[in-house]
Amino acid sequence: MKIKTWLLITFFIVMVLPIAGAYTLYVWVNAYYHDKNVLESIEKWTELNKVKSVLDNPEHYKKNADIKEIEALTNEQLAITLYSKSGFVLYSSNPLKSGFISKDQIFTDLYDLKQKYNAFTYKEPVYEKGEFAGIYEVQLVRTDWVQGVQNRSWLVIASSILLFLLIYTAVIMLLNRKLNRPLKELMRQMRAFAKGEQVASNLGTRKDEIGELAQTFFAMQDEIELARAHLKTEQQQKELMIASISHDLKTPLTSIQAYAESLQNKALTEEQQCEYREIILTKAETMKHMFEDLLMYTLLQSSSYDLELVTVDGAEFFEMALSDYETLCEDQGYTLAASCEVEGLFAVHPKQLQRVIDNLMSNAWRYGKVGSTIGLAAVNAGKCPTWCFDFVKSALTKQEGIYMIVQNSGQGINKEEIEKLFEPMYQADTARTKAGERGTGLGLNIAKQIIEKHGGTVELVSKENFGTAVLCWIPHYKGEI
Repeated sequence: MKIKTWLLITFFIVMVLPIAGAYTLYVWVNAYYHDKNVLESIEKWTELNKVKSVLDNPEHYKKNADIKEIEALTNEQLAITLYSKSGFVLYSSNPLKSGFISKDQIFTDLYDLKQKYNAFTYKEPVYEKGEFAGIYEVQLVRTDWVQGVQNRSWLVIASSILLFLLIYTAVIMLLNRKLNRPLKELMRQMRAFAKGEQVASNLGTRKDEIGELAQTFFAMQDEIELARAHLKTEQQQKELMIASISHDLKTPLTSIQAYAESLQNKALTEEQQCEYREIILTKAETMKHMFEDLLMYTLLQSSSYDLELVTVDGAEFFEMALSDYETLCEDQGYTLAASCEVEGLFAVHPKQLQRVIDNLMSNAWRYGKVGSTIGLAAVNAGKCPTWCFDFVKSALTKQEGIYMIVQNSGQGINKEEIEKLFEPMYQADTARTKAGERGTGLGLNIAKQIIEKHGGTVELVSKENFGTAVLCWIPHYKGEI
């Protein structure tokens, strides 16, 4: 049951139970009083009849009458007052009654046993030979009644207090069970989680707001654990990256230092000096590329870094982006097969998209088979260059946008390794690279992040002992950048 519903029901019960209890006590006391009244009225009539025979004597209402007989009838429970026919008080066992009373008062409630809180009162006229002689008034004190009322009043008060305490205790126990204990349990779990401890709990199985709160906390706990694991992985990657790049930088830096020291030897020939300078420039260029990759990777990891895309004509832009690679391929010992069949507008970051092509071509040279052909293409989705491998053609599934394809021939990559290639700092086996060349291991990850910031996707397909291709898909410009 929901806590809101439970509280409303509890509030209703707490409001109704005292009223119901009070009403029950009232009915019980009222029934007692009614039964008591009937019995008491019968008893008082009996007592009254015993004294009426004496009080009906007309002689008692004359001047200087002998009233010893009447005085003998009075006691603490019974009071008698005699009135003359003019309203004068002839006798009263109650010292407070004396003097005259009006005729309206004296003739009121005759023959009626009048019930009051503390006494019954009865008045009746007395006649002598048909003439009015006087009136007597008998007052029967209700001592037992008054005592019973007081006792039951205390009983009602005590019962009301007991009922209130029972209701209060029951509500406190239920609140403690329904709210206090589960909340304390949840707080204990939160404190334990903050300390890195695990505490078993079944709060999530509850069907109320506490259960929903617990489920939300458990979901938050899982998210925090995932975030912690992600941060831990990132930290490990950063440590690995620093260690790897430090090692990779050490090799060209050592070479630069060694060749720079050798250039100080005046015995070197001019040809040797030129060769050493060329090596120093090559190693420095390698270090420059490493620093650029590291900087680009760091920028792409930042959530605040966004590429500023511009709208370009696809045919013109990709024609320029794919040019100038033929000479570079020949220098690396490859033949280039290039294709560009692009139509429509695209939102791109020219510099970063060119970086993607450079990284992919660099990998193609490093892992390709020297003397083979490297394929480079930018084509509309639905089209495919003739030189594409069959397993590459089957992977071109998009029907809109364009594909950028970089394909090489070589050993290929197994499926287990393909899944890791886009991870930062991961590098394929150097035995399959050209002359064992190494990069930073960030190229494919950077390419993937740049393409994704263009709204596209990157996929690597390969067939062992055949070749590998990287497929970058980018959507057409939709009118919003």
